[in-house]
Amino acid sequence: MSDVLIRLAATIAARKGADPETSWTAKLLSKGPEKAAEKFGEEAVEAIIAAAKDDKANLTYEAADVLYHLLVMLAARDVDLADVLAELERREGTSGVAEKARR
Repeated sequence: MSDVLIRLAATIAARKGADPETSWTAKLLSKGPEKAAEKFGEEAVEAIIAAAKDDKANLTYEAADVLYHLLVMLAARDVDLADVLAELERREGTSGVAEKARR
């Protein structure tokens, strides 16, 4: 699988201190974690609507927006993508039913 998410997370981290007038990522981050979370939610709803309408092309587009805004939200709260990926690896091979029962 591609390392595009790792590269994107690194780009987002690098833009944390950039000028909000020249970087959309910096603009989002400058508005705080709450705004980043709100924007992620908006994009998730758009993806849900595309899925419900069975619009594969738009769902693909919106899913990319969701992933980008998820990474921005994580960066806004100083959560490393590596930690999220490690959590996914920890869960790999475990039944979702069994994993939920452990909570």
